[in-house]
Amino acid sequence: MMRTITFGTSVSVQGLYVRDLADGRILVRVDNREIAGRPATIK
Repeated sequence: MMRTITFGTSVSVQGLYVRDLADGRILVRVDNREIAGRPATIK
């Protein structure tokens, strides 16, 4: 499943969902990298 995360104030990344982390962030896979960030919210 594709998920969008944000990190920092203006950077967002879309990738394949990997797992939830204990601190509330999620892990997504983009190519061969795994990136952690906060789930993007709809405003």
